Order: sequence, then structure tokens, then C-alpha cells
Amino acid sequence: MKISYNPLWKLMIDKKIKKSKLQHLAGFGSSTMTKLRNDETVTTDTLLRICEVLNCQISDVIECLED
Repeated sequence: MKISYNPLWKLMIDKKIKKSKLQHLAGFGSSTMTKLRNDETVTTDTLLRICEVLNCQISDVIECLED
């Protein structure tokens, strides 16, 4: 299985939130944003902070794809 954050990017477009603003509001660094952009794993804590900022569920920001 492979992780994809495409739902996160779509949600951010819908809510008109830029990546830099999400990074600031959720309190994570540029290396975490790079991981998100490259569909790499991040901590559950990071995902929960993103969900808190966007007022959504984890399933709204991540999806699992077949290899």
C-alpha cells in the first residue's frame, strides 16, 4: 500500500488555505511539509494537528492506494 495526501490538497483548495498557512497553524516544519508533498509518512500527531486546523477527519486528508 502507498499513502497519498491528495485529499488534503483538494480540501485545502476548497478551504482556500495555502500550504505555508497550514504549516504555520498546525505548527510543523518545512521537512514535514516536504514529506507531505512527496507522499511520505508523517506522524499521527501531525495528521491530527492538520485535522484540527482544517476541522476534518483523518480520512479527509489521507488515502491508501494499491502499489
